[in-house]
Amino acid sequence: MPEPMHHTLRIQQLMDSSGVRFGTSGARGLVADMSAQVCFAYTTAFLRVVDAPEGGRVALGMDLRPSSPDIARACAAAIRQAGFEPDFCGVLPTPALAFYAQERGIPAIMVTGSHIPFDRNGIKFYRASGEITKADEAGISGATVELPAELQLESLPAINDEARRMYIERYLDFFPRNVLAGMRLGFYEHSSVARDLLRDIMQGLGARVISLGRTDQFVPIDTEAVAEVDIQQARRWAVEHGFDAICSTDGDADRPLLGDEHGDWLRGDVVGILCAQYLGAEAVATPVSSNTALEKCGAFARVRRTRIGSPFVIEGMEKLSADGAQRVVGFEANGGFLVGSRLEKSGRALQPLPTRDAVLPILALLAAARELGIPLSQLPARLPPRFTASDRIQNFATEKSRQLLETLAGSETELRDFLAPLGVEPAGIDQTDGLRISLANGEIVHLRPSGNAPELRCYAEAEHQARAGELACACLKLVQARG
Repeated sequence: MPEPMHHTLRIQQLMDSSGVRFGTSGARGLVADMSAQVCFAYTTAFLRVVDAPEGGRVALGMDLRPSSPDIARACAAAIRQAGFEPDFCGVLPTPALAFYAQERGIPAIMVTGSHIPFDRNGIKFYRASGEITKADEAGISGATVELPAELQLESLPAINDEARRMYIERYLDFFPRNVLAGMRLGFYEHSSVARDLLRDIMQGLGARVISLGRTDQFVPIDTEAVAEVDIQQARRWAVEHGFDAICSTDGDADRPLLGDEHGDWLRGDVVGILCAQYLGAEAVATPVSSNTALEKCGAFARVRRTRIGSPFVIEGMEKLSADGAQRVVGFEANGGFLVGSRLEKSGRALQPLPTRDAVLPILALLAAARELGIPLSQLPARLPPRFTASDRIQNFATEKSRQLLETLAGSETELRDFLAPLGVEPAGIDQTDGLRISLANGEIVHLRPSGNAPELRCYAEAEHQARAGELACACLKLVQARG
């Protein structure tokens, strides 16, 4: 018999009181605010929205944050209370859990804060068909749920390793046997959930893999804003070991970090373009913030620009497919790569996986360099000379960011005055997501509040890498100067 119900709770009320709410990728908040009751309530609302038949399984996974096991236990309790059985897949990449759930036709819940600091965490929700939509988020936010009189958290179930095995086989079956043979690869493992799994895949494809920087302390790797310490460390590793490449991922392995033989990290949107080329994609969906070399390279018949966030990229891929496009993929500026339709290459098939993935783009670029017989650093050189950079101001209130962008977008005079210290003139604006300003000299600056934290991000694009970095930094200094 179910436990007697104690009280009902509106999720919207919970959002307001706890601060745990949906961002661009799942529900996130401070660990201190993600109580067992909060996580139980979110999970209960999700299972009501997906409307799965009672008695089935729900895949459950987590990352290596110290807070993740307790959150997973609360999710497992909610799964049982709703009449389902938790299918615990342990610590594994988010895309591995999503692929398993997709192939088994069951919902999934991933406990992860991805790249954000360890004092925060989050929960990602998946239907059997893939990530929940913005409409699903609205349904969860508007739900009213019942909490048990006493919330009893049991130990997590035994780990089902099938999801991990299926994910490894996905790539060992798609890429040619020994395609990475002879490559010497550094793997910056830190606290990535892929630190064992990705090693197994790369070794299975013939590479020699050297472990670097493994730690039991959680390391928040942001692939869009790589820390200076990680930039310099990769260069030192390259000199010390003579690697062909260095690879890593963010915490839940849905965003890649790939460095060339010099230890220079490649930009995520460049990785996305090169991966799409390797896969022979015909149509690509990507956020408005991604490098315009995508269009300028002429490799793709159709490109659809979206708002920032995987739900919007997925929606873009679906619209491309609905319009008759074939071989559809998507990627984000952080390098996370999505497969929107079945792909074939050299007689090998890759099934769709419409959620961000770090492993596919890493393997695709390594294979491309190997098959072309060139160093990894020469792959980006095959694209038009467009370079992007990004930076951010942390602890910058979202409302303050929005007010600034509304002011700049609403007045040409304000916009010109703001840009004047940079010595540039605006040529047009795009408000698809934030404020993307095309400059008269062909450069771009794009200001956007983060969807996950109180941060203001700036993306910049220019014909030289150094200039893009200078532009992003200078633009944010102008923001700070305004107070």
